[in-house]
Amino acid sequence: MPGHEASLTEALDVLLRFGALMMRAGDTAFRVRDAMTVLANPLGLDSLSVQVALNGLTATARRDGELVSITREIGPPGINAQRISALERLAGSSRSGLTPHQLAAELDAIEAAPPLSSIATVAIAIGLASGAFSYLNGGDMLGTAVAVAAGAAGQALRALLFRSHRNQYAVTALCAVVTAGLYCGLIMSLAAGGFGPGHAAGFIFSVLFLVPGFPLVAALLDIVQHQPVAALSRLFYAVMILLAAAIGLSTVAALAGLGATPAAPPHYTVDATTLALRALASLLGGFGFAALYNSSRRTVLAVGVLSLVGNDLRLALHDHGMALPPATFCGALAVGLLASLAQDRLGEPRIVLTVPSIIIMTPGLYAFQTIVMLNQGDVLAAIQAGAMCCFIVGAMAMGLAAARFMTERRWLDER
Repeated sequence: MPGHEASLTEALDVLLRFGALMMRAGDTAFRVRDAMTVLANPLGLDSLSVQVALNGLTATARRDGELVSITREIGPPGINAQRISALERLAGSSRSGLTPHQLAAELDAIEAAPPLSSIATVAIAIGLASGAFSYLNGGDMLGTAVAVAAGAAGQALRALLFRSHRNQYAVTALCAVVTAGLYCGLIMSLAAGGFGPGHAAGFIFSVLFLVPGFPLVAALLDIVQHQPVAALSRLFYAVMILLAAAIGLSTVAALAGLGATPAAPPHYTVDATTLALRALASLLGGFGFAALYNSSRRTVLAVGVLSLVGNDLRLALHDHGMALPPATFCGALAVGLLASLAQDRLGEPRIVLTVPSIIIMTPGLYAFQTIVMLNQGDVLAAIQAGAMCCFIVGAMAMGLAAARFMTERRWLDER
């Protein structure tokens, strides 16, 4: 049956289901609109208007003088890189005569696809990433090793709770408390002098898996593409997740009586061993977050390489005297430009490659200082550390946006 013989309501309803799946997987609102517009013609729609928010979609379609508007709820947001890739490939491969029944069957298959990695595999990958982040930020050997164990345990707990469909904010706060508490407990049991400056990096980076990197970057890209409703709602969602994690960390930091003086950032000497270890740590960080976002093995490898290049460039620029925000911008820009070259070869959307590649640039130590100083009542110092943290996070996102401006002409054209 040709696509235009189905009812307009049926066609629009399945098209909204497609858009809702894209949004729930973490894709940007402007990509959701683009993909739905691409599918509208094969389904026989003469015109389509879509309004996207984080919790719902509203679309109006016209065909042969008939006009229909439908609203669909999206549900709790999540991140699923493999689903984003599958849905965008489906939109790109659509042909004339597509029926709502055929599209619904494709969506059923995509939605039923199991995770690409087990809970244990992802937990181990996140644990290794946590240890890599600790090493790159001056953590000592014990702190780095404990960060591996605590990060893996925290991610396993979060995955099990999400499988039971628990509230995301409550899960985030609980996992922050459990992970940070486990880290502090192990450190105080194993370290001769208790919790010291060399352990601050491991404390904050053991919970880095809770950072909502995908929503933060997607919100900025949507703002640039004039999707303010979806962008602001997604931004507030990410801020609330961060707040839940910060509350958990603050609780543990206050109970443990942690000080706000982490170890000084390491000064790397240019020798083969140090450069190799730094590259390995960057690679493991990229691997961990690509696995966390349910990426394919090929994508995990690509993300690891992008993370290695971008983060090593950032660290090299900082070693030579450049401030962290502009160095981070350059690193993120390099990731974005390389991802633009790799996306067609890999057949993956750019956001699936770029976001996990730059998570390793997260300014965790400044976040740690902000939390601990607020607990100690040193508001001015907390604001200074928080401002630096915000500048670096902004540089991460703006580096990716700048890469889009340089490689995609439509980002410069608002007609």
